[in-house]
Amino acid sequence: MNQVNQSVPDRKEESFISSSSGAFLPIIFAALLVLACSAQQGPRRSNANSASPSSSESRTDGDNAAALAATLPLRTLRDVPLSGGATRLDYQSLDSDNGRLYLAHLGSDLMTVFDVNKQTVVGDVKDLKRVHGVLAVPELHRVYASATGSNELAVIDDSTLQVIARAPAGDYPDGVAYASKANKIYVSDLHGKTDTVIDGKTNQVLKTIALGGGAGNTQYDSVSEHIFVTVHGQNQLAEIDPNKDQVIGRYPLPGCNGSHGLNIDSERHLAFVACEENAKLAVFDLDAKRMTAIHPVGADPDVLAFDRGFGRLYVSAESGVISIFDERGRNLEKIGEGFFAANAHTVAVDQRTHRVYFPLQNVGGKPVLRIAVPTDKQL
Repeated sequence: MNQVNQSVPDRKEESFISSSSGAFLPIIFAALLVLACSAQQGPRRSNANSASPSSSESRTDGDNAAALAATLPLRTLRDVPLSGGATRLDYQSLDSDNGRLYLAHLGSDLMTVFDVNKQTVVGDVKDLKRVHGVLAVPELHRVYASATGSNELAVIDDSTLQVIARAPAGDYPDGVAYASKANKIYVSDLHGKTDTVIDGKTNQVLKTIALGGGAGNTQYDSVSEHIFVTVHGQNQLAEIDPNKDQVIGRYPLPGCNGSHGLNIDSERHLAFVACEENAKLAVFDLDAKRMTAIHPVGADPDVLAFDRGFGRLYVSAESGVISIFDERGRNLEKIGEGFFAANAHTVAVDQRTHRVYFPLQNVGGKPVLRIAVPTDKQL
């Protein structure tokens, strides 16, 4: 809170009081005190309002951002300039073993490759129209990118960074997952309301799986060896068996509107779903096949990232608010939330170093990759 100094009569007031008769001195002095206190009441209320965190009118945007970011257990290490324009970025995929981070620069039709060990940009893969989802599959030496502008999945060699194949992937392809045992790629088809299945060897479409609603994000659970996908409109989590390429379960997510973002902790067999229309995060038990909890998060939540070593979940949002949760048994506890940066809606985490990556589309007129580390953990 801002401090308000007590009122002290100025010299003119002191001279007037000294020259007055003794009989009227107490009355005059009391009247002056009332006037002085009244004059201070307006500023006192104004200062109280200006110090309130809920008042957006009394601070600059920079002050608000700094105050809210201070509530997050994150420290920014650096901003690395990215190529392309100050346009929208989307999903990321971090291959910790090989030290490569792949970033979809949707608004500039390219995928940027970043070396997390050297902390430098390796290069760009161009001609990926409106690229949304990216997924690195080290065992295949491939990176997969969903290009919404051309409705296809691009297959990229991770050593040459050349596009070696393109496959049709429905109408508005988005998230990408890899079922390792079946050697199949699954691509969310938002407008077509399906998941497109692509052979990992031939890069040919095998099947489209009807979901009954727009496909949000698609993820692979390494324990069940099944694919899970959020379904827009239905507010469901759908389960796909890669052996049959059929939906074998549809699970309701009560209180979750606009189920979209998805991440899975296979070790504890939990799924986390971002509900973009009502700013919620749903916790789903993959053993019990039911939602077990729901938590408030920042407005328009999008991409989720999970730090397995710390058991920590990062929820990024279009509003720029980051929500951070730690696992407590089979549930989550929020340990921080606040504004981080404008359009900080995509996040990735390095499982080895625990560094957290936020591509930001416009910092000083240019796109940057903001790198942060947790401040409440021993690294």
